[in-house]
Amino acid sequence: MTTAHFYCQYCTASLLGKKYVLKDDSPYCVTCYDRVFSHYCEECKKPIESDSKDLCYKDRHWHEGCFKCTKCNHSLVEKPFAAKDERLLCTECYSNECSSKCFHCKRTIMPGSRKMEFKGNYWHETCFVCENCRQPIGTKPLISKDSGNYCVPCFEKEFAHYCNFCKKVITSGGITFCDQLWHKECFLCSGCRKDLCEEQFMSRDDYPFC
Repeated sequence: MTTAHFYCQYCTASLLGKKYVLKDDSPYCVTCYDRVFSHYCEECKKPIESDSKDLCYKDRHWHEGCFKCTKCNHSLVEKPFAAKDERLLCTECYSNECSSKCFHCKRTIMPGSRKMEFKGNYWHETCFVCENCRQPIGTKPLISKDSGNYCVPCFEKEFAHYCNFCKKVITSGGITFCDQLWHKECFLCSGCRKDLCEEQFMSRDDYPFC
């Protein structure tokens, strides 16, 4: 292309001695280039002109100064980020908004960290502890009472009732006789060992007999 015919491909104005932009090997004056080819910023809705940096994500465009977390407003330029419902979020805001909160400490359970789930709530592994001994429960059996969770040994030590016959814990139900508790299956005639749960019986020396 000779300098005698160096003109804007769109408006045909001479570009001699002027700033211009090449697109597909064709020259355009800055005004025409910005009007015809500039993308519009998702944030401010203004054109991203040729003298501005155009940041693109999934066919959406931003000015460099507009490329920010939609929640905390911190710049996302050259930083990791995530998208949620068409919004761009820094990793910290994304974690706070989208990750589970610990039922105990109310802090975010960060992605990738181990969490415990129980009755629809979530805990950090280190927060999911026995109410009594404060040791992590993990995946071990537990028993809930009031608002606390207990490992089985602590629950039995603190709250459980014991069968007067077999001396083992009564986890549910049970029969009361002479201020003592029995498993239903342990409440037997002291003489013939007949099941007394559904039978009439008498007491002798605080022992049941059919």
